Amino acid sequence: MADLFENTEKVAEAGHRPLADRLRPQSIGEVIGQQKLLGPEGPLTVMLESGSLSSLIFWGPPGVGKTTIARLLADETDLHFVQISAIFSGVPELRRVFEAARLRRQNGQGTLLFVDEIHRFNKAQQDGFLPHMEDGTILLVGATTENPSFELNAAVMSRSQVMVLERLSLAELELLAQRAENEVDRPLPLEDSARETLLEMADGDGRALLNLIEQVTAWKSDVKLDKATLATRLMRRAAQYDKGGDAHYNLISALHKSVRGSDPDAALYWFARMLEGGEDPRYLARRITRMAVEDIGLADPQAQAICLQSWETFERLGSPEGELALAQAVTYLALAPKSNATYLAYKGARRAARETGSEPPPKHILNAPTKMMKEQGYGTGYAYDHDAEDGFSGQDYFPETMQRPMLYTPVERGFERDLKKRLDYFSKLRAKRAGKA
Repeated sequence: MADLFENTEKVAEAGHRPLADRLRPQSIGEVIGQQKLLGPEGPLTVMLESGSLSSLIFWGPPGVGKTTIARLLADETDLHFVQISAIFSGVPELRRVFEAARLRRQNGQGTLLFVDEIHRFNKAQQDGFLPHMEDGTILLVGATTENPSFELNAAVMSRSQVMVLERLSLAELELLAQRAENEVDRPLPLEDSARETLLEMADGDGRALLNLIEQVTAWKSDVKLDKATLATRLMRRAAQYDKGGDAHYNLISALHKSVRGSDPDAALYWFARMLEGGEDPRYLARRITRMAVEDIGLADPQAQAICLQSWETFERLGSPEGELALAQAVTYLALAPKSNATYLAYKGARRAARETGSEPPPKHILNAPTKMMKEQGYGTGYAYDHDAEDGFSGQDYFPETMQRPMLYTPVERGFERDLKKRLDYFSKLRAKRAGKA
């Protein structure tokens, strides 16, 4: 009777375990996704086969298997698995973990220490791992959603290999959904379009998908639900976006490069993605104005003005109406002729300024308000351009010891095509004046 009660209790306990926990893979071969790491030639597979597992940093979004893979690596290598979170752990707990790992090592067993959100540890805490990594007390596997090259110490990075984990594809999420259906022993009560919507709602996060499936399987329905009903009953998972994190910089980079690549559809998409993620429209207004200056420049002198006008319109209208003005500016920039000639010329001028130090302007273009300055040659030989033929004297305005550089090279696009004609014209006149001299 006691055995029967114990078995019933275990079944009840299993029934209350979250679906994500019940479906946690028990071997590397059961992991869905991450084939670049776990495939036949993947780096983790090669490490396991060669018996040379090193400390690792798993970098990827939530719900893609970082914790699961770390646990399975410990199983595959007979290492004791210890998991801590940088959010809840401090120096005292780390000391206890290191001491336990040291004793374990003395008894002949190694320790795989999995540190979730490792980027949350400060520099001193990260430095604390180094001696224990170096003497083999622990094999560190850190997990982070942020770019480790920005968030982790160089010393920790140099002793670890960074493994990039990717969002699960729709096909991989479908495999996970089928595995869940087998676990609950019934198909999801969804039409095909609704099933696809459910997968999209997970946004590449396997754990999020299993949580959604758990909700759907709890519904009592004798008919398959359509897409509209599913959307009514479930909230779409919020897109992963951290205004101060890696996603922020990735998306603004995507927006900038889409504008530079003259693709208004892609530019509007990334612009909308940032707004949907909660980005401040004023930040976007500032960045698209920068795009006009850097990538369009004088190929379309109106571009900068349009950005500033859209910015002002947003300030007057507010949100959400004002975002349309910014969207118009994004569209205009994407379709405008492109030139970075002034940007390159500016960088070249700054470089030349650093290299030439404190070289003074040539004396012929210096004012001479005093007698002594006139005696020093200030202003001597200056040619007033308005009095010259064609309104162009052709004088040299660079320091006397400096060879004349060519900084601004306009492109054959947009308004800069006309500017190039003017530049070529002045170059010919300058050569003509130099010949006469």
